[in-house]
Amino acid sequence: MEIKIWNNLSENEQQEILTRPAQSTSGKVEEIVSNIIMRIQKEGDNALFEFSRTLDKYEGKDLEISADEISAACKRVDSELKAAIDTAYDNIYKFHSEQKYHEVNLETYPGIVCKTHTHPIDSVGLYVPGGSAPLVSTALMLAVPAKIAGCKEVILCSPPPISDAIIYAASKAGVRRIFNLGGAQAIAAMAYGTQSVPKVLKIFGPGNQFVTMAKRLASNDPRGAAIDMPAGPSEVLVIADDNANPSFVAADLLSQAEHGPDSQAILVCRSVEFANAVTKEVDTQLAALPRVEIATKALSKSSIIVVDSIEKAAEVSNIYAPEHLIVQIENPDEILGSLRNAGSIFVGAYTPESLGDYASGTNHTLPTYGYAKTCSALGLDDYRRRYTVQHATADGLKKIAATVTKMAEAEGLDAHKNAVVVRVNSLNQE
Repeated sequence: MEIKIWNNLSENEQQEILTRPAQSTSGKVEEIVSNIIMRIQKEGDNALFEFSRTLDKYEGKDLEISADEISAACKRVDSELKAAIDTAYDNIYKFHSEQKYHEVNLETYPGIVCKTHTHPIDSVGLYVPGGSAPLVSTALMLAVPAKIAGCKEVILCSPPPISDAIIYAASKAGVRRIFNLGGAQAIAAMAYGTQSVPKVLKIFGPGNQFVTMAKRLASNDPRGAAIDMPAGPSEVLVIADDNANPSFVAADLLSQAEHGPDSQAILVCRSVEFANAVTKEVDTQLAALPRVEIATKALSKSSIIVVDSIEKAAEVSNIYAPEHLIVQIENPDEILGSLRNAGSIFVGAYTPESLGDYASGTNHTLPTYGYAKTCSALGLDDYRRRYTVQHATADGLKKIAATVTKMAEAEGLDAHKNAVVVRVNSLNQE
């Protein structure tokens, strides 16, 4: 990790150091994914099974896991892992259950009552990455709020072979339909539907660049499906002062770097001495990691930035808008109010990002790639649809009529004006 002095950098250099790793193959990825989507739309299961064989290397006759197979998989999960999943489930359930919807029922004008109502999205599709890191925690993060919201149909796709732990976590959270299906083909199947996989209205979950591209393309198509949020490679920014423990900071940086070669870890600190101490700890801990090659590639695109004040550190963080923000300083309350742009914030020496990733209760599905400036962490509202209801009495319409007709005239929309006038004339004739 390169050490940079913020005040010694030009404006362009400051922007460069906070730039995410480029997705240089996006054009080629879009071409590949577009072809997958087009074929699944036209050919349904025929194309889906072909992609499953060639891309997922899946030779099974059925994509969907049967109820008996789900039961058997759950029984195979180690009791200690089950206990850990159960504890995480309880905390996630508690936190998301408290995200209650606030209904509005208000008389905005004499005789005019406006309300908000909400209902769960009828059908949702959950994508849980598998492969080298089967994300058991993601099954909980996506399925628990769907269960609390009351979504009628919840399906889950994950690359085969799906780990027993993912099946157990999904089943515990109420998912009854699970498919051996990964990659862009899984997103396309859920977005458009096939003979085997039902179409859903909204898709949730992280994935590689092919999954991310498929979600983007499907969300841009009115015939496709909505998605939870824009997503990219995972990232963390740590703000630390000289009182922080270098080994703790190094561990936090590495816990993000091991996600993938395109992940990014940034440290913003107060001194070169502390930066050097963290670098030394990173090298020591890195050597002992099984995913050392992946983490090393991620660290090659990561940086340590030295600033002259904690206030400047907060400013740098807001510019970067990290998915995960860890604050290890002596008085964190002094800057918490100014840390606006982050997916999730972890405060204090004993609050590693791992807590939020697994079991504290908050959701680990977060905006990346700078989208934390405008997007929020996944929550219960993402699984519900809000709409408004209004009712006007005859007297209420008459009282507000002049306001509406005058504004309609100003916009040159006579039919809008007339919809009020005909009613008022009818009332005046009674």
